[in-house]
Amino acid sequence: MLSRTADHLFWLARYIERAENIARLLDITWQTSLAPQSAESASRNWQAALLCNDQLPAYLKAYSEVSAENVLAYMVFDPHNPSSIYSCLKTARENAHAVRGTLTSEMWETINSTWLEMVAHSKRKLQDEEFSSFFEWVKTRSSLSRGVTFGTMLHDDAFCFIRLGTYLERADNTARLLDVKYYLIAEGEPVGTAADYYQWGALLRSVSAFEVYRRVYRDSVLPNKVAELLIINSELPRSLNTCLTEVSSMLNKLANQNSFETQRLAGRLSSQLRYVTIEEILEEGLHPFLEKFQRQIYDLGMRISHDFLMPMRAA
Repeated sequence: MLSRTADHLFWLARYIERAENIARLLDITWQTSLAPQSAESASRNWQAALLCNDQLPAYLKAYSEVSAENVLAYMVFDPHNPSSIYSCLKTARENAHAVRGTLTSEMWETINSTWLEMVAHSKRKLQDEEFSSFFEWVKTRSSLSRGVTFGTMLHDDAFCFIRLGTYLERADNTARLLDVKYYLIAEGEPVGTAADYYQWGALLRSVSAFEVYRRVYRDSVLPNKVAELLIINSELPRSLNTCLTEVSSMLNKLANQNSFETQRLAGRLSSQLRYVTIEEILEEGLHPFLEKFQRQIYDLGMRISHDFLMPMRAA
């Protein structure tokens, strides 16, 4: 496959996944903001939404204060923010258009209609009560795109590059979300309070894992078990373990004469996540562990670009 085609497919998948991840984060931040809390706590939660996407410095250049209205405007509809939902869906559609002949007609129509509906949403100001339904729409369209991809595309190299982009982006997002939220929650309410339970529950809901947690642990929501579920559990679709298993598998299927070292690093990281215990992670420190993981994911993405894609593509 031409590296240009692979590049478009890889980034098409990453931007669709990124739009969904941002929608999940903003949705749970919005719902959390509706609970009784101090102005300081509310501001801290909205800052966390920006920190998760490395957007706080850029945001502060455009806005003087961190507020729900400003963050939502910046992260949802701002065309100048490359990580806004608007920009992600626009870029996904542009990448899809560039390789339209590689996609099935059903996949193209799904991505194109999602963008057209996004344009319609952007032309009017959403009311407060409409945000949750809008975020649900983004998540549904992302799920539909993945379903159509899996159900209609030939499972060849093009499909593998799409899967590779999806799971690499998801791994990065889960690590960022857990790192920032874990720190902020730990700095906030004392463990065991109602507010603490609500915050941890919100974190689980942001990755569709609240009911899963109840099924796996049948216990109150505890920080170490939340971390264990989101990092190690091999059956949770958004855990780091699951994501790196998929990344390693796709790289092995796409292997070329230049990719051995990339495959080796992905396989080693996948094995580490498969066999590490939560006690070992907490002994090292959750933040250092996740910070190192994010560096490894970045390095892996750069190596994938070098081995398979157009070089120096901005993330």
